[in-house]
Amino acid sequence: ILKFRSMIVNAEKNGVSQPATDRDPRITKVGRVIRATRIDELPQILNVLIGDMSFIGPRPTLAITPYEELPEERKKRLTVRPGITGYAQAYYRNSITQDEKFKHDCYYVDNVSFVLDVKILFQTVFSVLKRENINTTTEAPKEEVKTK
Repeated sequence: ILKFRSMIVNAEKNGVSQPATDRDPRITKVGRVIRATRIDELPQILNVLIGDMSFIGPRPTLAITPYEELPEERKKRLTVRPGITGYAQAYYRNSITQDEKFKHDCYYVDNVSFVLDVKILFQTVFSVLKRENINTTTEAPKEEVKTK
């Protein structure tokens, strides 16, 4: 993924992903500005134009485990192109755990449609403008994952 660097080099030691907090020391001074304005996401439009990403889809994660070693249920989210925004980001941003994000990603994969993409797009704009769920919290989700 193309992004502007907002964190120090090697911010995720040993390949362990840690969500950023409000005053995370790993975020650079310039990084705080580009994160606050969401400019760090703009280079990903190039990823969409070259076909590596979509506007809507599960957010890419760090590739720590080789694909062949992933459990089958974890491979499900990889059956669609990753997106600049997705269901979990639109509705919850950083207020839920990685496991909860995975469940929402699976919901998206199972229900992918133009209508759902439009809903996610509008909810993303609304969430960004309202600045909801920006930092990692223990806040309860507003909506449960729908099941078939």
